[in-house]
Amino acid sequence: MNRRHLKATSGRPLPLGEMPGLDSHLCFALYSASNHMTRIFTPFLKKLGVTYPQYLVLVTLWERGSLGVGDLASALTMDFGTLSPMLKRMESKGLIARRRQPGDERRVAVALTARGESLRKRTQQMLGEFYCFLNVPLDELSDLRDRLRRFVESAGVAKEIDAA
Repeated sequence: MNRRHLKATSGRPLPLGEMPGLDSHLCFALYSASNHMTRIFTPFLKKLGVTYPQYLVLVTLWERGSLGVGDLASALTMDFGTLSPMLKRMESKGLIARRRQPGDERRVAVALTARGESLRKRTQQMLGEFYCFLNVPLDELSDLRDRLRRFVESAGVAKEIDAA
């Protein structure tokens, strides 16, 4: 639906003509897809010995190298209350090391350990298996990822949500 079709000439949103059913709700389709993806990805992650959020931390550190906790939280769109305990668990597994930065004791840097780095090769193999398991052409998966990324960037800008 285009926003222009849902606004009156006054610029205020118009109510829908009728209440859509559950399967017609975009939010339900996204929720279902997210749950389904997590469910089918979990067995692959178990082979690596990590949870999905821990996997995202590893991917971010493989891509960007050592990061401050704040930068890592920002990259993952995660709050500190969720990230900090997870980093402690990852550190106890020997996947990452947390170090206070010498110039500013308040800042903590997170870096991969040799063990965390070694999971990268196994993950590449696992991802190849996972993409085959999905049974969807890679170009379609790439298109879906790009469309979802654009959706996240443009839908529900904070100003519009606050004004609603």
